[in-house]
Amino acid sequence: MDSFSDQFEKRNWAEVSAKINSTTSKNIERALEGAGEGGMDDLAALLSPLANKEYLEDMAQLANQLTMQRFGKAIRLFAPIYLSNECNNVCDYCGFSMGNDIARKTLSPAEILREIGILRKLQFDHVLLVTGESSQKVGVDYLYDSISVLNEYFSNVSMEVQPLKSDEYSYLISAGLHAVLVYQETYEKKSYSKHHIKGKKRNFDWRLNTPDRLGRTGINKIGLGCLYGLTDDWRTDSFFAGMHLDYLEKKYWQTSFSMSFPRIRPFEGELQPAVDLKDRDLVQLLCAFRIFNHELELSLSTRESPALRENLLPLGITTMSAGSKTNPGGYAGNVESLEQFSISDERTPPEIAAMLRSRGYEPVWKDWDSSYQCQGEVHSAKKLSVEQSTENAMLIS
Repeated sequence: MDSFSDQFEKRNWAEVSAKINSTTSKNIERALEGAGEGGMDDLAALLSPLANKEYLEDMAQLANQLTMQRFGKAIRLFAPIYLSNECNNVCDYCGFSMGNDIARKTLSPAEILREIGILRKLQFDHVLLVTGESSQKVGVDYLYDSISVLNEYFSNVSMEVQPLKSDEYSYLISAGLHAVLVYQETYEKKSYSKHHIKGKKRNFDWRLNTPDRLGRTGINKIGLGCLYGLTDDWRTDSFFAGMHLDYLEKKYWQTSFSMSFPRIRPFEGELQPAVDLKDRDLVQLLCAFRIFNHELELSLSTRESPALRENLLPLGITTMSAGSKTNPGGYAGNVESLEQFSISDERTPPEIAAMLRSRGYEPVWKDWDSSYQCQGEVHSAKKLSVEQSTENAMLIS
């Protein structure tokens, strides 16, 4: 069955890099005038060093205009729920790496309910389930049971875990799974091999083709992204992420897509990033992808500082995490399990919501309701009260 790896192998990394670096003013101006209608050629131009140096203000103004036209001033807020830091991979950039001597933790049903109770009190209606990659400790059945519980309390449940098979994704969708985030980390094979030292994650093509396996299930949303700092040529990495997005949108047109732009943050192991992606570079990335794709959800996590997150709002951001805890049981105050990475924006969800309102934005506590995608069907999922969730947690424990 055809997959993205077939298209990926037809592109030469060095040739793409040369194309980006040889961009002319004419290329960039054409991309701006056509608002990205030139596809991959325009993305290459907008990712170029010349665009960063001479056209960033023009890109920012256009990105803001396009975002207002499509999304208005609504910012969707979500919270990650880390269910486990168990992992069978050795990756030199992650705090959960199997080689790190840390306390491991997988949440029980009662502990999950405690996290749910806290997040519901904070108004969240969209959560992202996150685990390390351990098929034994955190297998498909554990994920199914967790999603089933979360789906009783939240309108949208997304997931960021190990790559699975299509039938396994279909099984989880039947429990209420709305979206899956699966970052390639880097599309540069040598860098990928260097940083993924042991475990199933070493299989570059298996991860690369995960969005194809997701697309075949008809899932609502697929999230893509690079982890900036793993390879020095971040512009070419971004181009391939855009190429991946373009391929998926054309093939699985009924699915929506998101793009994230995480930069390496401090963690257990302290990998020295291969490149220092500056704030100006991050601005360029956001603007380039908004101009390239007007419908794309652009997500920004609490990895970034409060001031930067606020300043990036007008440039295309549609989704933000808030009040994030990156260790299992973190919302309930668990300090024994190590966090995956250090966050930078430590403001509470109410503080984030207040900031958004002060800037004229409307905080939205859930993703677009899936009921609008059902033709002639009644969406009647009931949400249990916060008080009931807390009571259930106490009974189970």
